[in-house]
Amino acid sequence: MSEELVVGLVSISDRASTGVYEDKGIPALEEWLSGALTTPWRVEMRLIADDRATIEETLMALVDRDKCHLVLTTGGTGPAPRDVTPEATLAVADKEMPGFGEEMRRISLNFVPTAILSRQIAVIRKQALIVNLPGQPRSIRETLEGVRNADGTVAHVGIFAAVPYCIDLIGGPYIETDETVIKVFRPKTAIRSRSR
Repeated sequence: MSEELVVGLVSISDRASTGVYEDKGIPALEEWLSGALTTPWRVEMRLIADDRATIEETLMALVDRDKCHLVLTTGGTGPAPRDVTPEATLAVADKEMPGFGEEMRRISLNFVPTAILSRQIAVIRKQALIVNLPGQPRSIRETLEGVRNADGTVAHVGIFAAVPYCIDLIGGPYIETDETVIKVFRPKTAIRSRSR
């Protein structure tokens, strides 16, 4: 039996964390993962303010104490003064994974020219991959899943295609997905037979 995947979902928003409006980030992430993942997983959810110390403490706790293998954040990646998610994420990192940020911006540029203002990044902390995603539910899905043509074929692969193999490489559980949502890429030597 494979190890259960533990996913941390963190929505970073001053207004949502104080109840001014309803958080849409965590529900969007949870809905996408529910449709994409076919391996056992459970979630740790946090709704927090745009505060660097709070973000750092939350990320460290999710990885060090709650043993998350993957942490997905949403919000706080723009150029505004309160947008400090990337700084907090880098502060707790062992390694930066710049390809994720580059690809997230490239995907979003298919839709909006302001994607170049995004500062999304990804890092490794201990046994976990931490990825800063966009704040809007539609952008979250497009970034993870990719861009599709009108007929449903994939025009631009989403970043989640690389996430399971990254987690393999850092010692996490073997993740499988519904290939109609997102097809995982692994080298042939890293592919295991499908669990029954």
